[in-house]
Amino acid sequence: MQVRGLFLLLVLILLAAASEAGKNKKDKVKKNGSDCEDWRWGPCTPNSKDCGVGYREGTCKEETKRLKCKIPCNWKKEFGADCKYKFESWGGCDAATGLKARSGTLKKALYNAECQETIQVTKPCSPKTKSKSKARKGKGKD
Repeated sequence: MQVRGLFLLLVLILLAAASEAGKNKKDKVKKNGSDCEDWRWGPCTPNSKDCGVGYREGTCKEETKRLKCKIPCNWKKEFGADCKYKFESWGGCDAATGLKARSGTLKKALYNAECQETIQVTKPCSPKTKSKSKARKGKGKD
């Protein structure tokens, strides 16, 4: 009879411990998680200079969070890293300006970023001396 009572006491202790552990897990989820669903995120701000690793801050009611983010160093600063566009092919070279252009249509705005629906980007026309650079590349492969 003593063995049965001892076994029953052991089972009750284990159940109580498991129940307490479950409560702690739920408490941790509430502390770290958030019931808020309407987060407003700011732009990614690099830690130094104008590109690289940084943080983006978000607010919802009285809560504030910071997420790690990264802006590629070759990114077009005019329209931001959170605005994703689908671009057309490059147009012909404008002899007057020495630039070629293409337009992009907004595909996706990340973190509720304010993006323009369409954008126009330009770059300098490339000189017609590419055949020389290909010849140089071929000579080094022997």
